[in-house]
Amino acid sequence: MISIVEFNRIMASGFQRLCCDCTLNSDGSLRISIYEPQSGRVDLLLTCVSPEGLNSIRSISNLIGELRAEIKAGRRGFAAVG
Repeated sequence: MISIVEFNRIMASGFQRLCCDCTLNSDGSLRISIYEPQSGRVDLLLTCVSPEGLNSIRSISNLIGELRAEIKAGRRGFAAVG
């Protein structure tokens, strides 16, 4: 995986009107939160995303596309930490 700083930068660029915050969990998985900055409303929260395969701009762009589709469909993803 690329650095978390670079990952955050790429992810943020994919959600121009929303904020995207990505952090590393202690087990090496990612926590991704996409939210509306003024209200704080969370549009999508994924708590245990495997970073495997997220090693290029193309793979991260594909992830952004999938997450946008989930938000557009009105679904919320909540992955259990386990």
